[in-house]
Amino acid sequence: MRNRVLVPHRKVALAFMAHPDDAEISCGGTLIRLRKLGWEVHITSVTAGDCGSMFEGPEETARTRREEGRRAAELIGATFHTLNEPDGRLVYDRDALQKSIDLFRRVAPTLVITMPLADYHADHEITGQLGRAASFVYAAPNASQEPLIDGSQVPYLYYCDGHAGVDRLGVPINPTTYIEVTDQLDLKIEMLSCHASQLEWLRAHNGIDEYLVATRQHSHARGGDIGVSAAEAFVQHRGHGHPADDLLSELFPFLEDDSSSNPSLQASY
Repeated sequence: MRNRVLVPHRKVALAFMAHPDDAEISCGGTLIRLRKLGWEVHITSVTAGDCGSMFEGPEETARTRREEGRRAAELIGATFHTLNEPDGRLVYDRDALQKSIDLFRRVAPTLVITMPLADYHADHEITGQLGRAASFVYAAPNASQEPLIDGSQVPYLYYCDGHAGVDRLGVPINPTTYIEVTDQLDLKIEMLSCHASQLEWLRAHNGIDEYLVATRQHSHARGGDIGVSAAEAFVQHRGHGHPADDLLSELFPFLEDDSSSNPSLQASY
């Protein structure tokens, strides 16, 4: 049996992502479950998504994508934010980091899901770096001029799945944590469908003909890893200073007493 996890008194989750549809693809089902459990949920797109069109200019594309992100978040009662960094040209510098820290200060999350540190898109990797850094330092009083909210702390930190479950070199990711999203899958896809502008873009630029179908299929594939219909996978950041007990698995267990029967799941507990 795993040790019981002390759930934070402040129940605020932040999905800190690179582009306006990344949260829905990678952790939408988990965010739905958190909202149902009474957590306050925030979704942040670090970039404005302004390169996500083959036809419209950057300002119009960014406006469209911000609105799509807002509508998707509203479906589950979440709040959407963007840092308006340039899509496809995100860099890790002091300005981007300070904007990230300031956003963390305003939200004061106790649970953060960000992007993999190794993924096919450099924006994803840099977002993961920004999310990691901001998570660690935002509660330090001198890190930001934004007011320090009572209950701010170094949060639980998870990296979401990479595209197709592999890293930037095509090496399969070994998740520490799976969350079943069978009952949430249809709403997850409905959230993703709010990003209608990406249908043609992904077909033309990334060669993905139907990303709603692709997202559903990957959810089923991750579910197959643990013997359920649909799941999302994460790697928990357990470095010094961050909580190392697996909060997500404690909140949403899919196995109670027999994890030892499946060696591939033991890292999740």
